Amino acid sequence: MIDIDSTLFIQLINFLITLVFLNALLIKPIREKIKERNTLMADQLTTIESFTANADEKLKGYEQTMDAARQQGLELRKQMRAEGAGEEQQIMSAAGKEVAATMRAAQEAIAAQVTGAKNALSADVEKFALKATAKILGQA
Repeated sequence: MIDIDSTLFIQLINFLITLVFLNALLIKPIREKIKERNTLMADQLTTIESFTANADEKLKGYEQTMDAARQQGLELRKQMRAEGAGEEQQIMSAAGKEVAATMRAAQEAIAAQVTGAKNALSADVEKFALKATAKILGQA
């Protein structure tokens, strides 16, 4: 059975003194280290979040710049194609005119040769006719 006498009070005082020493030597330093650690973790978390937000902003800026550059490239490509098509039309038009002029000159040259041949032959038609009749008649 439990006897309540002076030893109980002595044990209670001994327990309280031990509790004060343990608190001073172990519990308080551990609590301080835990608080320091929590503060450090909170600071690092804030730094990481700000770094992540900054990186996200830079990434968005980069993507916007890339989109703008792509759009500018597409517009430049369309513009260059339009200019190329215009130049192609000019070149084809000039080549068509040159071909038409060459064809006209060739047709005129052929017509002149045909006219010259007709004139040369028409002058000799009478001679050819006489020779042909002479051959037919056997007078050669």
